[in-house]
Amino acid sequence: MKKVGIFYSFRSVKTHQQVKKMIKLLGADNCEEVDADVATLEDFKKHDNYIFAVPTWFDGELPNYWDEYLPTIEDESFKGKKFAIFGGGDQKNYPENFVDGVGIMAEFIEGRGGKVVGFTSTKGYSYEGSRAERGDQFCGLALDIENQAALSNERIEKWITDIQKEFSKKK
Repeated sequence: MKKVGIFYSFRSVKTHQQVKKMIKLLGADNCEEVDADVATLEDFKKHDNYIFAVPTWFDGELPNYWDEYLPTIEDESFKGKKFAIFGGGDQKNYPENFVDGVGIMAEFIEGRGGKVVGFTSTKGYSYEGSRAERGDQFCGLALDIENQAALSNERIEKWITDIQKEFSKKK
């Protein structure tokens, strides 16, 4: 498996905690952490496999750092690249747009020819709507640290196992 570029904001404490767990499962030698707050086009071009951490802010918005970074890569072809997306959301306080950021990012990636991997079941969540929902799956890993923190480790472990297989497959 080629080195995975893990893009997230180094300032996001909860996201950083989740990323640390993922790196441990993937193996530190297999990962490169990239701060989405200051990432460049060159940081993006170095990888074929990505994990994007995309929390949902407010009423279903991308965090500012993603809004600022996406124009940097929007003209690139994502063909032949694989992306696994995870994000935090709050299904009790924001049930109408739970983990929308994951869905927004998946739409951006797919619109440029990238392949989104790591779909997960919507079972076990209680929400009204989500842009990340595709049938009975999310187009990434949905984490609700506020309401279901006890389930996060198990969800992360299963998701990492699944995306490792996807990242290892030939194109």
